[in-house]
Amino acid sequence: MGTPANIIVGSHVWVEDPTLAWIDGEVVSIKNNEVHVQTSNGKKVNTDRSKVFPKDMEAPPGGVDDMTRLSYLHEPGVLQNLATRYELNEIYTYTGSILIAVNPFQRLLHLYDTHMMEQYKGADFGELSPHVFAIADVAYREMINEGKNNSILVSGESGAGKTETTKMLMRYLAHLGGRSGVEGRTVEQQVLSVKSSP
Repeated sequence: MGTPANIIVGSHVWVEDPTLAWIDGEVVSIKNNEVHVQTSNGKKVNTDRSKVFPKDMEAPPGGVDDMTRLSYLHEPGVLQNLATRYELNEIYTYTGSILIAVNPFQRLLHLYDTHMMEQYKGADFGELSPHVFAIADVAYREMINEGKNNSILVSGESGAGKTETTKMLMRYLAHLGGRSGVEGRTVEQQVLSVKSSP
């Protein structure tokens, strides 16, 4: 991806940093294809113009809940937005209809209780904050209302939280499936019960 031609002296930009991955700074000079940047931590960086990315100076301090609203959808912009939201315990962020979850490495039980499930039940997509329940609700509604088969892909690296996310999806879908019990157990209990194999 090429760098936009609108990077000039005084532009606020992102440049690569060996420790932080990306660091913001201001362009102090440009000579041929080399850009000289004064970073926010006081260092001076000289780099190729193709490795400098514009910084969105109008991004809200708390980030955006749907990254399609970012002015620049490039790696440093996406990572900054996710980091900003993570610091506020906002672990879910949309990119259109895709949900990105950042593992909080702690239990956030308030995000998954019955009250939260009821809020997302039948809500229009994007009406509420990004959440795994919103994704599950869209899939369920399309299946029920339009007779469409559906699937939800949960992907990520080892330790990213795929298993926990899948449990939350199943719990929500079971919640939508009703409360009538069989042998004294609700649909939710039946779906989520895991039997050990011999």
